[in-house]
Amino acid sequence: MLYQLYDWQRAAMEPWRALAQAANEFYGHPRSPMSYLPGSRNVAAAFDLMGRLTQRYERNGFGITTARVGDREFAVTEAFELDKPFCRLLHFVKEGAPAQPRVIVFAPLSGHFATLLRDTVKALLADHDVWITDWIDAKEVPLSRGPFHFDDYVDYVREFLRFVGPGAHAVSVCQPTVPVLAAVSLMAAAGEATPRSLTMMGGPIDTRSSPTAVNDFATHRPMSWFESKVVQRVPIRYPGFMRRVYPGFLQFAGFVSMNPDRHFESHVQYYQHLIQGDGGSADAHRRFYDEYNAVMDLPAEYYLETVDRVFHKHLLPRGQLKVRGERVRPEAIKGSALFTIEGELDDISGTGQTKAAHDLCRGIPAKSKAHFLAPGVGHYGIFSGRKYREMIYPKIREFIARCDGPAKVPGSKPARP
Repeated sequence: MLYQLYDWQRAAMEPWRALAQAANEFYGHPRSPMSYLPGSRNVAAAFDLMGRLTQRYERNGFGITTARVGDREFAVTEAFELDKPFCRLLHFVKEGAPAQPRVIVFAPLSGHFATLLRDTVKALLADHDVWITDWIDAKEVPLSRGPFHFDDYVDYVREFLRFVGPGAHAVSVCQPTVPVLAAVSLMAAAGEATPRSLTMMGGPIDTRSSPTAVNDFATHRPMSWFESKVVQRVPIRYPGFMRRVYPGFLQFAGFVSMNPDRHFESHVQYYQHLIQGDGGSADAHRRFYDEYNAVMDLPAEYYLETVDRVFHKHLLPRGQLKVRGERVRPEAIKGSALFTIEGELDDISGTGQTKAAHDLCRGIPAKSKAHFLAPGVGHYGIFSGRKYREMIYPKIREFIARCDGPAKVPGSKPARP
């Protein structure tokens, strides 16, 4: 019922948003005579802010049309190579570009769309052939397509890795580090070819290490609380009507509640930038919040099982995680190099949580492992922004370049990066 009430409330705000948009044009457009009245900028700025606070934010496109490889510019087109009920495998095709290492980026299924990793992809495109998991908003998936469990997620990862082919490199950002490690472990145990390298960034491999507020929130509440308080049914006007989901608006409320003062101050500064005519700063605010405010619903089965297996029971680091009845054994991985990255100021995945993968992957030689703790970097800075581009991405590029070589054949000796 909460989801339906929220949807009605958003619908009721539509006339006010339209009014705010019209008033913003009336008092702010340079061709309007009202824009030259004293205080018109203040009024226009207030209505602009009101419009942004009441509008619906949908999935944005990646907007990557070109990529520079060496000293040449290549056109980039998006091609959906695999279409699953809950995810599409998106390939960024660079027409005429030379052969480059294949990299599949596993985007998080944790509330935001894959476009949140725009910076990650844009940097990778200069040196790699890039693919990414583009997750579908659960409220857009009809109930007839069935549920989506944690085990289904692992199956998706295995299918995507097989599709991209042996010799690819896997990059997982935040939440997917656990299912990706599980999938590669099962592939190794089955004698399948595994990725040449695994780059894991800010993920909850072992949330017992340096627990954050997010970890405490999850562990200090029983599963019955999550079932009754956060799982909702999709309202009637969406294709996924009656599907049980963890709604994006609740996830968004959780994001904002972690740093409410920061978000409040950001909106105050946006209002001041509009009054001062600082279009550049105002545009930067819009770009960030257009992406940050665009949230998606998660399938309830997957969400609840992740909370239970990863945050409550810590099954992977305890060696007790099972997928389709088969125990996940990270020590079976021998032919993939491992690179873990953490942010010193990460308030979502604490320091040591991602690095825990090194102890689990005992079959990977020490010379094929690396770890980097990015100083002064928070969670989003691990994969986006200036520090990512200048400090973190060069290390990823170097690591993948060292690992790139002949495709790993099951049963042969591990590759040395």
